[in-house]
Amino acid sequence: MSTTTEAATWPHVEVTLNPDGTGEVSIGGSVQKLAAAGVDQAREQVVALIAQRAAQLGRPLRTLSRDPDGEWSIIIHADGNVTPDEGFELRRRVNATPPPPRTVPQPAAPPLPPATPDPHAQERAGVVDQPWAEDVGADSGPSPSRPELRRSFLTEEHTEEPAARGWRGTLTRAGIRMRPSADELAERRAAAAVSQHWPGPRTIAVVNSKGGAGKTPSTALLAAVFARYGGAGVLTWDNNQTRGTLGWRTEQGPHESTLLELLPQIDRLLSTAAQSADLARYVHHQTRDRFDVLRSKPTALAHEQRVEPEDVDAIHAVASKYYRLVFIDSGNDESDPMWLRMIDHTDQLVVATTTRDDHAEAGALLLEALVERDERSARLAQQAVVVVTQADPKATAADVARVADGYRAIAAEAVTIPFDPAMVDGLLRYGSLRPSTQRAWLEAAAAVARGL
Repeated sequence: MSTTTEAATWPHVEVTLNPDGTGEVSIGGSVQKLAAAGVDQAREQVVALIAQRAAQLGRPLRTLSRDPDGEWSIIIHADGNVTPDEGFELRRRVNATPPPPRTVPQPAAPPLPPATPDPHAQERAGVVDQPWAEDVGADSGPSPSRPELRRSFLTEEHTEEPAARGWRGTLTRAGIRMRPSADELAERRAAAAVSQHWPGPRTIAVVNSKGGAGKTPSTALLAAVFARYGGAGVLTWDNNQTRGTLGWRTEQGPHESTLLELLPQIDRLLSTAAQSADLARYVHHQTRDRFDVLRSKPTALAHEQRVEPEDVDAIHAVASKYYRLVFIDSGNDESDPMWLRMIDHTDQLVVATTTRDDHAEAGALLLEALVERDERSARLAQQAVVVVTQADPKATAADVARVADGYRAIAAEAVTIPFDPAMVDGLLRYGSLRPSTQRAWLEAAAAVARGL
């Protein structure tokens, strides 16, 4: 295989990638358009195209790429391997180094009394000691004008891991440690937010008084994010007396139990002799997304599965004993005592809506009604997270932004989810979503975590 220095300068290869996965590849003046699902998939297409041309020419090709992470010069080989253009990195560092400032003599100032140094000042300011490739050649020695202090062995510093995605990740894997891009850092912060464990159980209610507003997908996919990143101990509960469909949109376990089978066992499950594995007879484990589902019975009419407020208390007591996070998929009747009792147990409210005007208005009216109910409900409404799902593929970005912006005046946060065919019908699985949709649900979950 040819080395980096043997890469030909002809044909001239340039790549331009946009955040939405579109872009173009120019090889020797011949331009080919790209249209991928995202920028990561577009990069894979780029490597395949240029590797094919490199195989035809019998030599690797130097490629200048401009993408959301910056500008990169890389070497793409005929077998699809990508290596850094070390000459480009060296030239970029040299060109980015400013000339030394001209020294101008200054009159001597009277000495100031020495200040007491703070050994933790850099830590609080977010400064970390990280040898990134971009910083090679920087003077990192101690200042001669300041005495050096011994660093405490107990000082804990946060060292950011190098980039793992995009061309930055490619260069890191090739041996040149690169800082993560701003987008990758934001994703890491969101993942850290949903990965934590809170002291004591937390209950999240997903609400909207209109059917079809996205309550069930929001319940299942938010639970999936928290379970995937934070581990087990996540339950979804279909608190709906009128044909709740959470059980239809999630995996069924090796039984057909619903909350109706759970209720007669409440006392036993709350006893000291009960074990967590006993609950497996009544909940349905999601083998891929790692959370459990407590189903209602959508084939039964409301009068056949009537659940009273005290039943809600009992189910919540069991859920709180065995799970750290409880997501409740609610019904549409805000006056139902079962619905109101759910609110009394809620720690964080999530309003699910689409871009449809009636869905958005129903969610807003619900928040206004909670403000008038009592002080605790008002606080839940003010701290609510709104999830705006683009359920209609014909809805525009302006339609989504209009709904989200309207909610930001009455709720704590509003996040948006792009259209994804994997959310329309069938089982809801996080892994079936497009990468951009997965990222959006991660950000939605992080917003919920901030409220907990």
